[in-house]
Amino acid sequence: MKIGIVSDLHGHLPETVVSALQGVDRIICAGDVVRAPLLWELQTIAPIICVMGNNDYGRIEAPFSASPTIGGVKFLIVHRPEDVGVPAPDVQVVVHGHTHIPRNQQIGNVRYVNPGSPTRPRGGSDPSIAIMEIEDGAVVDVRFVTV
Repeated sequence: MKIGIVSDLHGHLPETVVSALQGVDRIICAGDVVRAPLLWELQTIAPIICVMGNNDYGRIEAPFSASPTIGGVKFLIVHRPEDVGVPAPDVQVVVHGHTHIPRNQQIGNVRYVNPGSPTRPRGGSDPSIAIMEIEDGAVVDVRFVTV
């Protein structure tokens, strides 16, 4: 199963992002979408799970956090890394945005992923999204795609 991970679109969905997401089975959006029509466009690619970013209040309807199980992998999705707290014992992957800096870090039994930002990268990073591959209930690959 292939999951596209995006965050911090800030009102823009570049065609390069749409192209990079072709063929994914699900999309996770870690907030700061700013414009609801972007979610509708992403939904035409694959089913989407989106959380509220700090720039989304009053602009889109989404939960503050989400805890789906996708492909047998338990996720915690939030916008800001400081909102993670201590993940529940069954969480295998935490997805967050907010920093606009890509992250793929294993801490104990939990992998932390930030796809970066395709529209406003920071910290010297390129505009990016992430693609995660899951097989048999485990993450087998996370790669960043420059968009």
